[in-house]
Amino acid sequence: MEKTKSGKKLIAANKKAFFNYQIVDKCEAGIVLTGCEVKSIRQGLVSIQESFAKFLKGELWLFNCHINPYKEGNRFNEDPLRDRKLLLHKSEINRWLGKVNEKGLSLIPLSLYFFRGKAKIELGLCKGKKLHDKRASLKEKAIKRDLERGE
Repeated sequence: MEKTKSGKKLIAANKKAFFNYQIVDKCEAGIVLTGCEVKSIRQGLVSIQESFAKFLKGELWLFNCHINPYKEGNRFNEDPLRDRKLLLHKSEINRWLGKVNEKGLSLIPLSLYFFRGKAKIELGLCKGKKLHDKRASLKEKAIKRDLERGE
């Protein structure tokens, strides 16, 4: 858990998203959580690798985000893979819904963090990369690494 310059306390990052997808746009959303889930996230017991966001009945929902049950939570623990509602302004929801429907893009979580005591998730409007795009990004990464070493 790192604290960034902007006051964000990073909990989880989806590094594979930057490799598998081309990020077109980003936005920040709040998450509806229970008390035990917040405590579990503060301990870093969360995975957003396989998660995605989807629109249902005009609302944005997060699916497949795994939050381990809080150790001392007993009966108050929720299902680790339950669907969680994301909080955005109505105008943002309409704008993003239009982009997703129009261009066939996906909403992928990029990072999960705390900002001013509230759990936030950064969503990326993403387009899937083809195999040759992934190879090109690996090649660029290798060239950049070689230049930094001075080879």
